Amino acid sequence: MTTRTPAFPEGFLWGGATAANQIEGAYDVGGKGLSIQDVMPHGLQTLSTQEPTDDNLKHEAIDFYHRYAEDIALFAEMGFRTYRFSIAWTRIFPNGDDAEPNEEGLAFYDRVLDELEKYGIEPVVTISHYETPLHLAREYGGWRNRALIDLYVTYATTLFERYKGRVRHWLTFNEINALFHFPFMAGGIELNRDDVEDADLYQAAHNELVASALATKVARRVDPENKIGCMVIAVPRYGLTPDPADQRKAQEETQLDFVFGDVHVRGQYPGHYLRLLREKGIELDITDADREALRNTVDFVSFSYYMSVCESADPARQTKGEGNVVGGIPNPTLEASEWGWQIDPVGLRIVLNDFWDRWQLPLFIVENGLGAKDVLVDSGEGKTVEDDYRIAYLNDHLYQVGEAITDGVDVLGYTAWGCIDLVSASKAELSKRYGFIYVDRNDDGSGTLARYRKRSFDWYRDVIASNGAVLRPSHGEDA
Repeated sequence: MTTRTPAFPEGFLWGGATAANQIEGAYDVGGKGLSIQDVMPHGLQTLSTQEPTDDNLKHEAIDFYHRYAEDIALFAEMGFRTYRFSIAWTRIFPNGDDAEPNEEGLAFYDRVLDELEKYGIEPVVTISHYETPLHLAREYGGWRNRALIDLYVTYATTLFERYKGRVRHWLTFNEINALFHFPFMAGGIELNRDDVEDADLYQAAHNELVASALATKVARRVDPENKIGCMVIAVPRYGLTPDPADQRKAQEETQLDFVFGDVHVRGQYPGHYLRLLREKGIELDITDADREALRNTVDFVSFSYYMSVCESADPARQTKGEGNVVGGIPNPTLEASEWGWQIDPVGLRIVLNDFWDRWQLPLFIVENGLGAKDVLVDSGEGKTVEDDYRIAYLNDHLYQVGEAITDGVDVLGYTAWGCIDLVSASKAELSKRYGFIYVDRNDDGSGTLARYRKRSFDWYRDVIASNGAVLRPSHGEDA
């Protein structure tokens, strides 16, 4: 038996990904306004506080706002070809509905782009990453309100015009289908999911889809070289048993996951979704102009991938696992991370093939990684983290990406999530670490903020330098 080396194309975009609210800190510096994240000190565990509180780790995060040059130099040392980051809406429009943008915020991202250009690292920019301006959430009701469509388009247009020629790849909304699970974080709707009327939730989804499509149209008008992508959560859903009812349940949930991608790629709602709305008695506020706008479809599909789940039609089997944050039932054949997120490298190959077969557009894996409780140790040559578990996780997932490429899937790139330790979105913790770079800051806010290279830092550098040739199959899987 011989081991096959996965074939990654020349020009494959290797890199890492972060979000502004999880790394920047400086939440009240440089004219920045408050976002919903500034009143979410405990992630998804509680809804929000009335005002910002001192226990919100995101307020300082890892201080990328002041240390971006140091961090980007470390990314360059790993050989990053691309870096996905988000722009904080409230750095540009502090309240979301301001008459003029905040120059100091725009200038900050100019400086970030300067550093990336110095090292030849291509930016991939997320326009809205889970940080709706708090003013828009509380005074407008979040994305339930159609007024946010024009406000978002104004914000996006400002970015396209300011960074014309400097940013080519744009993502309109982070994990846009998360709205059905986390209405406050993904839609600025300050209610628990069970308290949101279905009609309001589906209208908010429609408003975000129209805003995304209109921004896509503007991006091409400002610069025809722009490439616009949608970004969704990818979760393979397997039938828990061979029972056809379980298989149908898995299909139904998968179709609902696909809706946002379908609209972005095909420019219209699929029939099964229209049936769902009819059966729920929901009539969307959708205009002819909306239908025309939705025809502005994307150039590529990007997604996050962390886990898979099972589905069953049997109510007695509806046991939710600790890590199944988007529903589903734990898979009894899989192991899980310390946070209960089930580990399924083959699921990534399945996602890539399913998305490619469905949409026939280039795909971009813009989030994937392992959150773990890393321990900083002295190696004799300096402090590090011996994170062989992270290396194994990433190797196994990236090997499956190579297999999907060999299957014929067009994959643009891979940006490992949390390439530098950051505040987690789900728990708002720093102890849930993803990075190749350890940041000395703890959940109680203590620490020096010093940066240290983990063992995975050198490993990922070798993966990039070899264009994936050093990746190996796991569990004796041979060609």
